[in-house]
Amino acid sequence: MKYSVKKIAFQKSLSFLFIFLVFVACHGSKNKGSKEEKEEELKIVTWNLYNFGRSKDDNEIDFIAEKMRDFDIFAVQEVSKAPSGAQAVARLADALNRKGAKWAYQTSEATDGKGTERYAFLWKTSKVKLVGKLWLVSTLGDKIAREPCMARFETKAKNQLLLANFHAIPKSKHPENEVVLLKKLPEFYPNDKLIILGDFNLSQKHEAFDELKNLNYTSSISNQRTSLKMKVKDSIKLAQEYDNIFFDRQDLEFLESGVIHFYEDFKTLKEARKISDHIPVWVKISFNSL
Repeated sequence: MKYSVKKIAFQKSLSFLFIFLVFVACHGSKNKGSKEEKEEELKIVTWNLYNFGRSKDDNEIDFIAEKMRDFDIFAVQEVSKAPSGAQAVARLADALNRKGAKWAYQTSEATDGKGTERYAFLWKTSKVKLVGKLWLVSTLGDKIAREPCMARFETKAKNQLLLANFHAIPKSKHPENEVVLLKKLPEFYPNDKLIILGDFNLSQKHEAFDELKNLNYTSSISNQRTSLKMKVKDSIKLAQEYDNIFFDRQDLEFLESGVIHFYEDFKTLKEARKISDHIPVWVKISFNSL
């Protein structure tokens, strides 16, 4: 009788142990899945850094890095074509690397048209890797002063994303004539999940964006000014709706977006404009629904 009781107790212990191990395994798998899903969420930011490489001391570069540390991919416009431009991007990557995560970077060749400059991308190596190298869209070089710079990234789960980094000519030179040509990018790269981002020197409400919108591309922000005024007027510090991020919502799941009002860290707009005359725009997207 005692033997039977002990045997039953032992069998119950084995049953409880089995249930516990199954629970731990399932719970661990769930957590692992959640981690993988989280890794497939990307925070992408774009910022025109105003003649980057011809200005910016170490403190200013550290300030930029502090503002960018929580993003995964960082697209930069207006990098100087001089050697100091690429050097400044390297200094920025070094500053980001001191913020707790490993970053890589690459700077483009100089653009072909008037107002020649370079583009740059920086990214967290724990989130994505660059596939190949950056390239300029040479087929648009004779029509666009600063032809878009392309970068293809791949996530840990092998999802790929193509980013087009763009800086249009100033408002006085009719950037709409360049912006309307961006409709070519989805035609050039039909098999890519494409994001077009940068400084368009034009509001997303302008009809020049209509053909992109007809292709199902939407802006990440709207009714949001992104360039800084020279002086505060009627308590307003921002001037125009120039910077944005466009993507196809059929390809990517939109999670959230916003801007960074970095100028609020400075006493005057004059001081803030030493960093940039534009504010950063960002978007958070996911591949999970694909």
